[in-house]
Amino acid sequence: KQYKGLPFSVHLPTTLPLISLPRSQLSNPNMMMKIATLSALSMFCNGAAAFAPATFGVPRTSVSLDMARKPFISGNWKLNPASKEEAVKLGAGIAAAITDKSPEADVALFVPYVYIESVMAATEGKLEVGAEAICPEDAGAYTGATAASMVQSVGVNWALAGHSERRVIYGESDENINAQCLKLIEKGMKVMLCIGESEAEYDQNLAGAVCAVQLKKGLAGIPKEKMTSVAIAYEPVWAIGTGKVATPETAQSVHETCRSILAEMYDQETADATRILYGGSVSDESIDALMAKPDVDGCLVGGASLDSGKFGRIINFES
Repeated sequence: KQYKGLPFSVHLPTTLPLISLPRSQLSNPNMMMKIATLSALSMFCNGAAAFAPATFGVPRTSVSLDMARKPFISGNWKLNPASKEEAVKLGAGIAAAITDKSPEADVALFVPYVYIESVMAATEGKLEVGAEAICPEDAGAYTGATAASMVQSVGVNWALAGHSERRVIYGESDENINAQCLKLIEKGMKVMLCIGESEAEYDQNLAGAVCAVQLKKGLAGIPKEKMTSVAIAYEPVWAIGTGKVATPETAQSVHETCRSILAEMYDQETADATRILYGGSVSDESIDALMAKPDVDGCLVGGASLDSGKFGRIINFES
């Protein structure tokens, strides 16, 4: 069973095998002590959930201590704020919320290209500043595009790929999104691949099927050893910017499904090591319940990341 009171979440067998002993061993004090220890361990494993204390930002894992996943809290500013001055003030306010008492988590802000360097300076290295999208081409006649190497040259390590607004508004296909992922990996950068179903697909119980297609197409060609440079953000389209938010139970269920898909694509070790974030109207009020789920490794936050107070509370989640 999972015992979240330990420094890591641990899965152990719910029962131990029965032990068969010769009658002569029943009077052996050492043997009986071993049996008592095993019995206590069995009861501990089965009953731990009833008294496990809350954790605060500790690494999580679905399988073993070796697969600890560091929480990842990220914000997507989209086409905001309106000026450089506002961006600098917002970035500085968010950075100020990260203290020695904050959970041990990675924090990133995905911001408009023109603000990247200014926000980097304002946040003083306390968090990552990433790009909201990149063009999969290196150079050429692509008016309005920005290459991975361009943002990399100003210090960017992370970029989003596949956000639903890019898929819908700009018509980016799974193939184009895959090209973005491959280019970022080729450049030695990291990518957060966004996936998620529409409301109609959700109502038809197709969330898992949609995520499977988007994962398999988006990650095509990325080898196992490069998956350490990939994070997944599950963002149900019906919850983005609508105020609707998937219940923690729904998020956990879909994340668990996504991890199973990754295990099929790669192996269980890779699946257990890959961070899967939830996105979709995440707020300072919903964060704790979401982060309490074992397969929710963080959040990609939209509107609330434009408020330093709210996003600061999200960074300082309790679970």
